[in-house]
Amino acid sequence: MSVEEAIKAYQEAYPNSDVTSLDLESSLGKYVYKIEGVDDEKEYEMTVNADTKDMSKEREETLDAEDKNGAKRKEDKLELNKLLSVEKVSALAVEHVGKGEATEWGLDKDLGTTYWEVKVKDGQKETEVKVDAQSGKILESETDDE
Repeated sequence: MSVEEAIKAYQEAYPNSDVTSLDLESSLGKYVYKIEGVDDEKEYEMTVNADTKDMSKEREETLDAEDKNGAKRKEDKLELNKLLSVEKVSALAVEHVGKGEATEWGLDKDLGTTYWEVKVKDGQKETEVKVDAQSGKILESETDDE
């Protein structure tokens, strides 16, 4: 299942909301998408199995007063137009690091920029690379030695 298909599944489940974060990670040997979103009144969370496409609505929560009426929606809404694929950002992140394998992906937003955060593992070394989700520009990277 592609990112676009996962987003479409979320939008069908919560048609009048905007996606605020998306993660693709391995859980018990299976890849799952965790998608969060918001409308003017509530926050939503769902998981989608990337292989079987099974969906589960995990959480639905009423927003705090200061986040209602579009405040949180405007601040956290991801830009989903011309989104680079997981494959493309994986290749960019691995190329930036020099070697390794992309193992986890997160789509997020900071200071108005929607970006992919890609975790690249090379043996005991783990590097998180932030890639602009539309342009592919490397925004920053941070390496942790385990």
